[in-house]
Amino acid sequence: MCWLATLLVFAAALCAAPAHAEDGYDLWLRYRLLAPAQVQHYRPHAAELVAGDATPTQTVTRDELQRGLSGLLGSAIPLASTVTHDGAIVVGTPASSSLIAGLKLDLQDLGDDGYLIRSVVANGHAITVIAGRNDIGALYGAFQFLRLLQTTQPIDRLDLRDAPHIKLRVLDHWDYLNGQVERGYAGASIWDWWKLPDWRAPRYTDYARANASIGINGTVLNHVSSGATILTHDYLQKAAALAGVFRAYGIRVYLSVRFSAPIEIGGLKTADPLNPQVQAWWHAKADEIYALIPDFGGFLVKADSEGQPGPKDYGRTHADGANMLADALAAHGGVVMWRSFVYADKPDDDRAKQAYQEFKPLDGRFHANVLLQSKNGPVDFQPREPFHPLFGAMPHTPLMMEFEITKEYLGFATHPVYLGPLYEEVLAADTLAHGKGSTVAKVIDGSLDHHALTGMAGDANIGTDRNWSGSDFNQANWYVFGRLAWNPTLSSRDIAEEWVRMTFSNNPAFVKPVVAMMMGSREAAVDYMTPLGLLHLMGPGHHYGPAPWDASEAEADWRPVYYHRADRQGIGFDRSRSGSDAVDQYAPSLAAQFNDVQQTPEQFLLYFHHLPWNYRMRSGRTLWYELVAHYTQGVEDVQQMRDTWQHLDGYIDAERYRQVAAFLTIQQREAQWWRDACIAYFQSVSGLPLPPGFAPPQHPLAYYQSLSFPYVPGFSSW
Repeated sequence: MCWLATLLVFAAALCAAPAHAEDGYDLWLRYRLLAPAQVQHYRPHAAELVAGDATPTQTVTRDELQRGLSGLLGSAIPLASTVTHDGAIVVGTPASSSLIAGLKLDLQDLGDDGYLIRSVVANGHAITVIAGRNDIGALYGAFQFLRLLQTTQPIDRLDLRDAPHIKLRVLDHWDYLNGQVERGYAGASIWDWWKLPDWRAPRYTDYARANASIGINGTVLNHVSSGATILTHDYLQKAAALAGVFRAYGIRVYLSVRFSAPIEIGGLKTADPLNPQVQAWWHAKADEIYALIPDFGGFLVKADSEGQPGPKDYGRTHADGANMLADALAAHGGVVMWRSFVYADKPDDDRAKQAYQEFKPLDGRFHANVLLQSKNGPVDFQPREPFHPLFGAMPHTPLMMEFEITKEYLGFATHPVYLGPLYEEVLAADTLAHGKGSTVAKVIDGSLDHHALTGMAGDANIGTDRNWSGSDFNQANWYVFGRLAWNPTLSSRDIAEEWVRMTFSNNPAFVKPVVAMMMGSREAAVDYMTPLGLLHLMGPGHHYGPAPWDASEAEADWRPVYYHRADRQGIGFDRSRSGSDAVDQYAPSLAAQFNDVQQTPEQFLLYFHHLPWNYRMRSGRTLWYELVAHYTQGVEDVQQMRDTWQHLDGYIDAERYRQVAAFLTIQQREAQWWRDACIAYFQSVSGLPLPPGFAPPQHPLAYYQSLSFPYVPGFSSW
């Protein structure tokens, strides 16, 4: 045991020294040396590693385990071809490992991606088996085993089995071929199209590792508003090079396609989905893609929205367009993810109703390999919205959730806002479509309406910044998306604790306050930006900062004033039956609740109702009082977050600590700006004095209205 004593002395010396500088590149896969007591506990359970390398996935699984175990335990783990010691780790499938085959493990219910981790006795030795039905399942199991060690969980009596609830777990990149990222706050696109296919940057492999570690199995490489160039042969070769990097990690490549591509790059005069020449062009294009990328996932489509071409240009329906593309992909096993995010040029009285109006009548008319991809709310990724009414309203169509990971409306990269509670709130919402318990999670995992094709997409926050996401805390939103895409019933608090332990420290004195800070951060942002059901108050175009007064956009439904409708009498958008009647897009019992101002949850109050400023809230105070109180509370909560962080200096490396501290300073300053600008404007509209005890805005309204931000990151004109 002298090796162990030496290792413990070395580990103790490391723990006593100041934390070394880190730049965030390693994400949650840091694999730093554990505390001496943990090393002593885990080391006997990792005496040797028995893992094959007959396939690329087996090789990366073996390499990841070696990398993780040696980093966490401080010394290399010997490879073995068979079990020779207690504490061996055996990873593989019944086809790749005779030992696993001989154990006769029940793997049938794990599907293609599931895994089993079990402590067993084999050949007289106590070992840990990590098994899947195929190589990808075993890889996911290996990452879960390393997660247990990273978060210092017991591993001596393991019996874990897990499989994803959702089939397609996809990142949507809003990246253009010129390197620009729409709504990207972490630098340029990580895809260097100019150097592909010849140069495949090591970062692509690390991207694949990170995604596989949280169960993400697909990536859409380009923006939904991109042109047709991505479908030219030269760019398909570049996409094929990326697919070659990702394949070993179980990640399929998808492409956003422009509906008018047959005209733009195909030489046709029409893109009518019922035109035989158009159909033949897409079939030929699909054949070309699959010849280069045999495991190509399929197409993501934005059509007939925000000026994008689509089937309605030819008098056809969304189903006609989606089915035409689906037929082209069907023979190859590809899917179409057709977005329901549609903005008409001339909407009716309520833009929030449009997707339901266009897609609900098409339920059951989409082909079997089509998913309808809907944003979590009916407007546009706001800090808080009710869940999208399409969830639960289309039982004959697989609905795919789309969440925004990049924080377009939640402070960009510099506001430490953890999105887990937002995702969890939406997934746990009860649609009441088939009675109580018909949650959004059950809609998208297929269990409510018995769909086998299921999916969840996240609009990525990844760029060329060294820390990938613009800040360390933004990495948590990538992480929680992947974990909830695997299982949408998981706790966002538990996921936050996992991430903190893997990313920063296992020290409870650090973990507990940071998790609490994260869990309150989204509610703080709602309070200082859009409390009580308000939304879409941000500046036009760039979406940076408050501009509730703005009416400059050409389209009425892009203007903040369209959404809050504040006037001398009151504030809020009337979506009750006496207003736009958006409430009746929900299940009848839920519609009745939202229609009744007394039953509507106050967090959605002004989304569904236009109310007088002196309306009495459940607290007994007026609406105006509560609005000012929420704005003020949001700023105070950010101050509390700063205070919490200031007491954590020394628990982690100084570099990451300083960046978080700086970003919290930015967040507090901008939270104050949001609070003051909104209060100043709504006070000017209502003519009411501030409630007693609340500080006035720091500047006159004219000051806030004069601010201009022409160079906001992540903003481009389509």
